[in-house]
Amino acid sequence: MTPPLTLELPALPKAVSEVRRAVREHLGVPCPEVQLCASELLSNVIRHVGEGTPVTVRLLRTSDGLVRLEVSDPDAHAWLVARHPAEDDESGRGLLLLDAVALRWGVWLTAAGKTVWAELPWPPGR
Repeated sequence: MTPPLTLELPALPKAVSEVRRAVREHLGVPCPEVQLCASELLSNVIRHVGEGTPVTVRLLRTSDGLVRLEVSDPDAHAWLVARHPAEDDESGRGLLLLDAVALRWGVWLTAAGKTVWAELPWPPGR
């Protein structure tokens, strides 16, 4: 089994494309759904917790044939709420996208913050 990918970085706008690229390189095949989830989760940290917040991004293949993405940040108080934006709203669709492409997702709260995770089918299209 492939070892997990672990990235520790500040949540900055330029990091979003870097994480997408690292995910693609780690998995070795086109994986737009996994990349989309990584982008959305990191963007949520930037927008709702704060630019420059230290985050850890983990990507691993599970024993049951899924890909698991985890994004951890130090703020246990910034809770995730799926919104229902109007058609002309420019934001608010991230968790709806995550819910649409992931098999399941959730949040773990810890003394050190929170981890938002998503599991997706692997290989893509399965």
